[in-house]
Amino acid sequence: MPYNRLSAAKIAKAVGCHPNTVRLYEQWGFLPPIPRAPNGYRLYKPEHLDQMRLARAALNTPWPGRAVRRSGLEIVTISASGDLGAALEKAYRHLALIQSERALAETTAQLVSRWAQGIPADSTRKSLRIGDAAAYLQVSVDQLRGWERNGLLEVPRNPQNGYRLFGASELARVRIIRMLRNAGYSLMSILRMLNQLNRDQNTDVRQSLDTPTADEGVQHATDQWLTTLQAVETRAREIIVLCEERLQKKQ
Repeated sequence: MPYNRLSAAKIAKAVGCHPNTVRLYEQWGFLPPIPRAPNGYRLYKPEHLDQMRLARAALNTPWPGRAVRRSGLEIVTISASGDLGAALEKAYRHLALIQSERALAETTAQLVSRWAQGIPADSTRKSLRIGDAAAYLQVSVDQLRGWERNGLLEVPRNPQNGYRLFGASELARVRIIRMLRNAGYSLMSILRMLNQLNRDQNTDVRQSLDTPTADEGVQHATDQWLTTLQAVETRAREIIVLCEERLQKKQ
């Protein structure tokens, strides 16, 4: 490609996007300032192509949470400003952030697997009403009702007054749901796993959490959380390489 005659169309083709995306990235500050010719045409340089590759690596990916999204955006804007050393430092911190998210998801899946094998997850013996159960497990009453409404919980009722009674098994189940939610798993993936466990106690919990079924309809990144985090970690390593390459070219 003749880099001395780069255009939005050529850059777009090189990174696999539409030329309008290149212009939008310029507008949003994701590219270094682009000088203009006397006739108003943009004079793209190799650094704009390199930055576009970096921006696509950081932005054209599933977003596993706001913290990771914010981190990716910071890398792009810092690099576009020309502070390539700071961008590389941020890229390494970005990788560490994703690795911590992935470690939490993996270890939570391991705990759930132990629970599915019969290891107790709660030792409470006294049955609790919904408000007390929510306070005990540090969730809201609305969360408990929502999880029950969506099929994740089945809570027995006091036959005399109709109040929900959370015993040890229900509290353990809530603890598991809460941990999975805090680790990033979607309600759909948790429901899928719990339903499969109800049918077969030998279900592979990790695989079930990470494998959407054909009847789930619209899917989200968190429905396949472990796969999503693995893909985003791979992309984070690519971002580091791109930052290092930009730094080398500046020397």
